[in-house]
Amino acid sequence: MPNWGGGAKCGACEKTVYHAEEIQCNGRSFHKTCFHCMACRKALDSTTVAAHDSEIYCKVCYGRKYGPKGIGFGQGAGCLSTDTGEHLGLQFQESPKAARSATTSNPSKFTAKFGESEKCPRCGKSVYAAEKVMGGGKPWHKTCFRCAICGKSLESTNVTDKDGELYCKVCYAKNFGPTGIGFGGLTQQVEKKE
Repeated sequence: MPNWGGGAKCGACEKTVYHAEEIQCNGRSFHKTCFHCMACRKALDSTTVAAHDSEIYCKVCYGRKYGPKGIGFGQGAGCLSTDTGEHLGLQFQESPKAARSATTSNPSKFTAKFGESEKCPRCGKSVYAAEKVMGGGKPWHKTCFRCAICGKSLESTNVTDKDGELYCKVCYAKNFGPTGIGFGGLTQQVEKKE
């Protein structure tokens, strides 16, 4: 049947796409409202789209489905991604090579190669390079790098430490700073003489 003046067909809904609402990707046309990831349904644009054959994905879902698998292929520096995308309906076939490398037969070989990670003084969990903040000579998680009293997030400009614990300058001054008349807090009552 001939195409009588209508536009191209949408790659997602198969309806006519007119010029004013057209987005082109991988030689196909889409409505602006139909241009979303086939796995997570996130809206896409030219900077976030990744195409595979006739399918379009956001870069995260594309990486989960078609990217490399195994140790060292996480989503950021120094991380191990265990997200398989199953909650998005993505199914993967794991290669035997990736399955072998995911388990270490001898933990001492692993620690010899990658080293023992330092522990966060606040939560006691391992601190990796991508999340490490130094304070008081110790490594901290970015989320644990907070004042022990008020919970305020700390930076190098407002952090003080005492006995291995971190404090903001305000809480440190209130609890450990000088006290008495003239130091912002009265610790003694001054009696009026009549």
